[in-house]
Amino acid sequence: MPIPLFNSIASWLLKKRYHQIELFLKYPAEVQEEVLHQLLQVAEDTEIGKKYGFESINNYKDFTNRLPILSYEEIEPMLERTRKGEQNIFWPTTIKWFAKSSGTTNAQSKFIPVSSEALEDCHYKSGKDLLCLYLNNNENSQLFTGKSLRLGGSKEIYEDNGTFFGDLSAILIDNMPFWAELSSTPSNKVSLMSEWETKMGAIIRESIEENVTSLAGVPSWMLVLLNNALEETGKTHLFEIWENLEVYFHGGVSFNPYKEQYSKLLPRKNFKYYEIYNASEGFFAIQDRNNADDLLLMLDYGIFYEFIPMDEYGTSGQKTLPLWEVELHTNYAIIITTNAGLWRYQIGDTVRFTSTDPYRIKVTGRTKHHINVFGEELIIENAEEALKQICSKTGAEIKDYTAAPVFMSGKEKGAHEWIIEFRKEPQEIGSFTEFLDTALKSLNSDYEAKRYNNMTLNMPKVHVARKDLFYDWLKSKDKLGGQHKIPRLSNEREYMDELLQMNQ
Repeated sequence: MPIPLFNSIASWLLKKRYHQIELFLKYPAEVQEEVLHQLLQVAEDTEIGKKYGFESINNYKDFTNRLPILSYEEIEPMLERTRKGEQNIFWPTTIKWFAKSSGTTNAQSKFIPVSSEALEDCHYKSGKDLLCLYLNNNENSQLFTGKSLRLGGSKEIYEDNGTFFGDLSAILIDNMPFWAELSSTPSNKVSLMSEWETKMGAIIRESIEENVTSLAGVPSWMLVLLNNALEETGKTHLFEIWENLEVYFHGGVSFNPYKEQYSKLLPRKNFKYYEIYNASEGFFAIQDRNNADDLLLMLDYGIFYEFIPMDEYGTSGQKTLPLWEVELHTNYAIIITTNAGLWRYQIGDTVRFTSTDPYRIKVTGRTKHHINVFGEELIIENAEEALKQICSKTGAEIKDYTAAPVFMSGKEKGAHEWIIEFRKEPQEIGSFTEFLDTALKSLNSDYEAKRYNNMTLNMPKVHVARKDLFYDWLKSKDKLGGQHKIPRLSNEREYMDELLQMNQ
């Protein structure tokens, strides 16, 4: 089939899905209630369904009264039984895939169930929806005249007791429908390579002669790949390698620290950036407008959403809210119930709603990824925005960073300690530190109050990291590539002390 014709047919098929999307845009509460009803009905004869009496749950109130909110640690025994071959414990269809996730703050591996329903009705459906929304907004797109350069996980699929586990991206690639594989580069063989540094070279060699029209992957690791491609070819920007590039689909970490660096690699004003919000547990939201900074919550992927206001999270009085009761501009922890058998599961992410018609969100951080040792409640969103402002003011470019508390000792007050690896250093680190402090005060009133007259917190401490410090730290933990991320904020000093030791 000629490429232009294929491009037209694919665009037409994907745009047809937009009519279904319009249904949950118009009737969000009804769609979510139907999702919950279907999940309960499908799983009523499972072990967990019988334990909590799914058959007699008639509404959301029954659901919240009957089922507790669960953490990974609480469901791990059930997951382990399934990994060893038992079935029908928390989901009726066979679970043979587990997405291995180290978590962002916990070195212990997590094994998240991936059902066939989750693969088809969530992960792959979302991939088609991402393209559908992009094409709906960009009618002259030539996306399908070329291929998508994808950057997946660095782990192989391992077999264990009849079940399989690996990075989610590896599972998706291994089960990928033919249409997606045909339109992607590199090949599955290269995408599933386990050794990150060898794989990087193989991706470049295999993709460099392709007509690449889009990029897809985590911003931090994609940046490494793209800079390596420029170094390999001796080109000054990416359009000299792939002249038809038109969009970068990204997710996994905040894009703010990387935006300026990408604009230099991709120096066209009409180049598009589309953000997604996905995790091992499911695919949740997609940017549905050009140049937007919030994401449309996708309501018909077999995931039922609940939210806990963060000012109540972890307290005896915390309450969960269904989607139709959330309010704008409030920070919420997400609780999900899914078509892979996760029931009222704490995913660990926080979001706030920018719109309720339709429901659009911004990811604000992690329930465990904040610094609140002194009552300052510093979240990732504050940190990312502050650094963005400072880089704009100073011309600095940040590659990676992390921050942790300096605990009070005797009469010595506390502080925040930062270690930042710059791609382009500021002229004077003292001024950079003052700008950081000022920006955080303007963004976070709790931080400002603790910093008032150095009442509780002293001025932040900022260390300049040596070149490739964070890369070497991840490598030492066998966490290169894929979904592995630098922990940005922590209430403990474990990461900070390790990095400072390696920075000597």
